[in-house]
Amino acid sequence: MMDDQRDPAMPAVRVSDRERDRALGVLAAALAEGRIDAREHTHRTTRALGARTADELTALTADLPAPAPTRAERDRKDLKEWLAEWRYWLGGAVVLSAAWGVRCVRKGELTYYWPLAPLGIWAAVLIAIAIWPRGEEDA
Repeated sequence: MMDDQRDPAMPAVRVSDRERDRALGVLAAALAEGRIDAREHTHRTTRALGARTADELTALTADLPAPAPTRAERDRKDLKEWLAEWRYWLGGAVVLSAAWGVRCVRKGELTYYWPLAPLGIWAAVLIAIAIWPRGEEDA
């Protein structure tokens, strides 16, 4: 099992501007929600802008919750999940079509393409998910 404590001889990992911006976003959200006051926000923001290592940034935001994802972030996540469902559908289409093909070969003739029914229903559900209006509780 790995030890979670760092080797003191090992240098700390430096942070990027993007990581600093992420920490500043957490601090701004905390100020807007009233979790920290303006004075503390100014103090933490100054320290975040001067932070060189990930440990320094983590210490500034460890007691604050991550901000809720934006609508655009939720939409991106939903699209990614929806496209993954279509990949599952395609995998199912390959398996069902292979089963149909084996059956046709065994019978020696082309038969009704029975995978059309389950694949059609599955596709209809995926399309309905895409066009169905989302309520505010889902947003």
